[in-house]
Amino acid sequence: MNPLLQKVQEAGVVGAGGAGFPTYMKLDCQVDWVLANGAECEPLLNKDQMLMQHHAKELFGGMQLAMAETGAKYGAVGIKRKHADTIACLELVRPENISLLLMDDVYPAGDEVELVFHATGKRIPAGGLPKEIGVVVNNVESFINVFRAAQGAGVTHTMVTVNGAVQRPYTAWLPVGMAYREAVALAGGATCADPVIVDGGPMMGRVTEDDSKVLTKASSGLLVLPRSGRVAKYKLRTPEDLRRIGKSACDQCGQCTAMCPRSLLGYPVKPHLAMRALQVSGGDNRSFALAAQACCECNLCSMWSCPEGLDPSRVCVTTKQVLREEGRWQTPEQLQAQTVDVHPMREYRGVPTKRLVQRLELTEYAKQEVVFLTDEVSPERVEILLSQHIGKPAEAIVTIGDRVVVGQCIGRAAPESLSAAVHASIDGVVTAVGQSIVIERKTDVNESKTC
Repeated sequence: MNPLLQKVQEAGVVGAGGAGFPTYMKLDCQVDWVLANGAECEPLLNKDQMLMQHHAKELFGGMQLAMAETGAKYGAVGIKRKHADTIACLELVRPENISLLLMDDVYPAGDEVELVFHATGKRIPAGGLPKEIGVVVNNVESFINVFRAAQGAGVTHTMVTVNGAVQRPYTAWLPVGMAYREAVALAGGATCADPVIVDGGPMMGRVTEDDSKVLTKASSGLLVLPRSGRVAKYKLRTPEDLRRIGKSACDQCGQCTAMCPRSLLGYPVKPHLAMRALQVSGGDNRSFALAAQACCECNLCSMWSCPEGLDPSRVCVTTKQVLREEGRWQTPEQLQAQTVDVHPMREYRGVPTKRLVQRLELTEYAKQEVVFLTDEVSPERVEILLSQHIGKPAEAIVTIGDRVVVGQCIGRAAPESLSAAVHASIDGVVTAVGQSIVIERKTDVNESKTC
């Protein structure tokens, strides 16, 4: 592994959103394009805007390192044209070899496949990766972390937006391992009687009622929303309920497929056929179930398209689980063979964010001011998971009683594996080591360790 990739792995840089794919592996290829995804199409989040406004030089620095590493000729930052303030900040320091890719304010503009098609006119092969068509895509925060990794700094904080039914919505760098309840308390606490927390955005985020969960390097937003609201009600349905309701109520209108962004790009996904698979049994439903595999789980079919209020997206998710369990998972080659031309009406079927916010019953929260906090946030305790990424968990290199400092490596990447290191996000003493490492602010001192 060359020096930059090794530094990126040792710094623990992973995708700052989604599944947290280790960035060193993404950069281990030769491509034509390096793209930074700053489209941020999930309502109520503005972390990417704050990153680009306050860390533009580091963003471009990380992109240029990535371009040199991969041999890319072209670099671009995907951003919605409505963000005039952010665009102005980027233009002040933008290098000549990186352009700004201006996008419409629609959902899901921030989808990786959508961004790549918008930038290059090429489609990522169904079931494949961007590098197969000469492209590397990373979140803007990941590129900032690449720049810092090149200078020897590990990932200790993540930029997070806390919004929704809270007194003081904010965006800030928060320590990895900080509990959700503390992040919400920093916003003045919940303002609704029976709240839940959405980890991520309202469309693709997951609901949790456990506020003791902790932030990871892939955390991007915490939304406090009422349990009685549309978003929570959809996401809290049990798998049994969504399948039962779908089986009895779906009238096969096809609106879910007609508005599906991936289907419009020609990929072999048809949510209405996945719904039809609920209505037939045995081997007769197998061809219908296969139509779910290429679903990207953007939730547009469920939260926007379906006139019956059903949940085709989660039906696709559960159907994909069944396909894996039954050994019917299709290869990328099989999926690619089913790909068709881009739909001629695709450009007219983008969903405006403002209308989506209204449909989600989030308008009152979208009007709130989200302040950017610059003060350092330093809780008394953090719990840093050893597995915050795709691949093998990091291996702890500290023991109970060790004193650690911010930025110190406490878990090295598993050798000869897809893995990434983890680092202390506060000064303190290690009080527990298992699947996670707990650090508390105490005075017991032992020897520090390095990766």
